[in-house]
Amino acid sequence: MEPLRYAGLHNDENGGMTHWGQMVKDAWLFGFIPDDQDCAGWTHGEMQVLYEKLWAEWEKYGHLPSHLPPDLLERHMRIHREAIARAREQGWDPELGEDD
Repeated sequence: MEPLRYAGLHNDENGGMTHWGQMVKDAWLFGFIPDDQDCAGWTHGEMQVLYEKLWAEWEKYGHLPSHLPPDLLERHMRIHREAIARAREQGWDPELGEDD
């Protein structure tokens, strides 16, 4: 049986504003993957390994962007600003629905 694979940030639902999409953006932030890698085709196991690396890295900053050093904070803000704009262009609505 073929393992399930991630569609990749650029093919993710909600314009990439999902848990796995967040992981890709954080992996860019910390330089774990190149900025042009969107993890398309990665298995759940590969995404789990990435998650564990990200968890350990975020732990250094209390899992809070406000605790990042200035250079990483600026990079975080840029990555997320661009991601939000891209997601909105694709129809993502940040408002919670009644089922959220």
